[in-house]
Amino acid sequence: MTEDVTQEETWLTQEAFDRLSKELEHLSGPGRAEIAEKIEAARDEGDLKENGGYHAAREEQGKQEARIRQLEQLLRSAKVGESESDGKTVSPGSVVTAKVAGNEMRFLLGSREIAGDSDIDVFSEKSPLGAAVLGVAVGDKTSYEAPNGKEIAVEVTNIEAFSG
Repeated sequence: MTEDVTQEETWLTQEAFDRLSKELEHLSGPGRAEIAEKIEAARDEGDLKENGGYHAAREEQGKQEARIRQLEQLLRSAKVGESESDGKTVSPGSVVTAKVAGNEMRFLLGSREIAGDSDIDVFSEKSPLGAAVLGVAVGDKTSYEAPNGKEIAVEVTNIEAFSG
């Protein structure tokens, strides 16, 4: 019996891919060495049970290793290039303007990693709002269920490609 495991693609701009690759390179190289030095220095201070510096360094190491795994997975599944948004239907990499529960919102559909230092709101395609607008055309109305069970109305008013 075989099981098909589909790898979900994550759309990234070339700039985002390069930035994340550099971050991974630093964390898995010099970053690991820095943490190891901090742990060793804290170990030399004596009793590990009451050594706050040691525990803080170990916690930092755990967070760093989690980020390394996250980046490796993200970069492995990355689809790099320009946004495929055609301006007609919402797709990953689209900047969407929509009326959500009567309020106008402008957001990027995709990974937070794409936005970088940009201050645009980002929603994943897997989020309730993201899933609701994915594939929707300008002028179309849709809705999604909020965590409290309330149905939230959404009307897409504009779609453009994210340019970074």
